Amino acid sequence: MNGQAAYDVLIVGGGMVGASLGLALSGQGLRIGLIDAHAPGDPAQPSYDDRAIALAWGSRRIFEGMGVWQDIADDAEPICEIHVSDRGHFGFTHLSAREEQVPALGYVATARHIGQVLLARLRDCADVQWIAPAQVVGVASDEQVARVHIERKGASETLQARLLVAADGGRSFVREALGLPTRQWQYGQSAVVTNVTPSRPHRNVAFERFTETGPIALLPMSEGRCAVVWTVRDEQVEEVMALDDQAFLHAFQARFGYRLGRFERVGRRASYPLSLLRVTESVRPRIALIGNAAHTLHPIAGQGFNLGLRDVAALVDLALGADAAGDDIGGETVLYNYERWRQRDQRNVALATDGLARIFSNPLPPVRLARNLGMLALDLLPPARHRLAAAAMGVQGRLPRLARGLPPR
Repeated sequence: MNGQAAYDVLIVGGGMVGASLGLALSGQGLRIGLIDAHAPGDPAQPSYDDRAIALAWGSRRIFEGMGVWQDIADDAEPICEIHVSDRGHFGFTHLSAREEQVPALGYVATARHIGQVLLARLRDCADVQWIAPAQVVGVASDEQVARVHIERKGASETLQARLLVAADGGRSFVREALGLPTRQWQYGQSAVVTNVTPSRPHRNVAFERFTETGPIALLPMSEGRCAVVWTVRDEQVEEVMALDDQAFLHAFQARFGYRLGRFERVGRRASYPLSLLRVTESVRPRIALIGNAAHTLHPIAGQGFNLGLRDVAALVDLALGADAAGDDIGGETVLYNYERWRQRDQRNVALATDGLARIFSNPLPPVRLARNLGMLALDLLPPARHRLAAAAMGVQGRLPRLARGLPPR
């Protein structure tokens, strides 16, 4: 490849999705490069902060296939039931792990813990080379090769690969550099994230409560804590973030209610604006987009990282299948099949989360009545609940090997 550093797979982005892809591809006879702006383990890496991550049951199976679930499970709290309600109104529904005959519908772990597990395993992967800290400044590709231009240690370099994977987040440089078309929507809402300690045990129940300013999610965590995702209007976020701890607990209590008793302590808070972004094309010659680079969602159902992990599982299946057959892992067939395979899941999850965000923020009485009747009907119809649970657990449709809990090859 013209004397330039050559790889089979180059991954741009060392966050949880990119690291998962590198680990899943390791041990398969490929030369893998992982480019990130932060050195491995750098606490400034935004993907590995203290945010609580809801891992669907299907994501547990993917991590099992990668051989890392037991390490993640050490600090992951099971979600055994999900209770959904409309604050101040009669509608509600629930999902149960017992009813779905699984140990848990999902789990809650911090991004920091998941990142520590992935990075510890990657350090032992001799076939994965960290190219970090490095800044990507250019991307190009043709039918033969993808090229990435980077700057590190004050020097410019060009790297080449048979397959380039963009896992560089919602503000993806690769996506923007390629000019890939997107559909975007700003919700005019922000998420305030933290954790609280209630006076009553959470009993591994997750709550999704819809309010007039947006949904509230309360997820069970270890040590009796609950993760909070409180959606507020953009004009309210500064006021909420400026509250002292006691005032914040009082305000949150008024929104959520007393189902878990009084909230006694609150952790460090952060906030971020909410938007929807989807690429209408997720591949170019030799290049594929995964994770938030391809889709950024409203956090209403906690599906963002799970959707990205399913991208990983599908791409690994196709790339390793091609390699085993002696075909090109970054060729047109692999990329075409990847885009087709992932389109339906990405579209359905984006439409579902967007629809929920819009329907439950609509104050019109006829809409409110319809959504509450809909939730009651859902609670009374087990087949409909099973379909909803399967979607929430990420186990619908054609499943790649990793998503069945099997090794990648």
